Amino acid sequence: MKQHGLVMVFALLVLLSITILGVGAVSSSLSQSKMAVSMQQSGLAFDAAETAIAGVFFESVDSDVLTDNTKNDALTAARQGKVLDPTVEAMSCFDENEWTDRYVTSAGLTKGELHTVDNTYQAAIGSKSWSKTAFIREQACRGSSNVIGGSSISCHVFVIRGCGQVQNKPNVVANTLSASVYGPASQ
Repeated sequence: MKQHGLVMVFALLVLLSITILGVGAVSSSLSQSKMAVSMQQSGLAFDAAETAIAGVFFESVDSDVLTDNTKNDALTAARQGKVLDPTVEAMSCFDENEWTDRYVTSAGLTKGELHTVDNTYQAAIGSKSWSKTAFIREQACRGSSNVIGGSSISCHVFVIRGCGQVQNKPNVVANTLSASVYGPASQ
């Protein structure tokens, strides 16, 4: 009888060990799954932020927008707005009406249009894609040829912040780009 009791205690210990290993494996699997979903959502938000930056450039080279006197592309609008001093100010994705706002929606980028309507970028996941553009300064174009160096053309420096967010997530992914564009020199 004493042997049967030992066998039962040993069997219970083996069963307890297997249960602990099983619970640990399930817990680890759930944790890894949450990390994978989080990384996927961060990737989608990053893609939305990159798309927002591309949208600013799309609009700034759109000949239909550039030739329409009633429309200002994002860079022109930023040039006419408030000047950003990056040594004093920070540009946030949530600055309301302080910088030039543009959006990329599920309709995509349309030639001849200013992308000022705030709406969903990817409907299936409910992500948002928007940008903030600010003018920083006008400066001599570095590395330019003698033809440009002596003319009335200068470089206009902008900062463009692309922002992306997945629905119901508090995190916003932002990517910032500095752009220098040839333009007429101010008098």
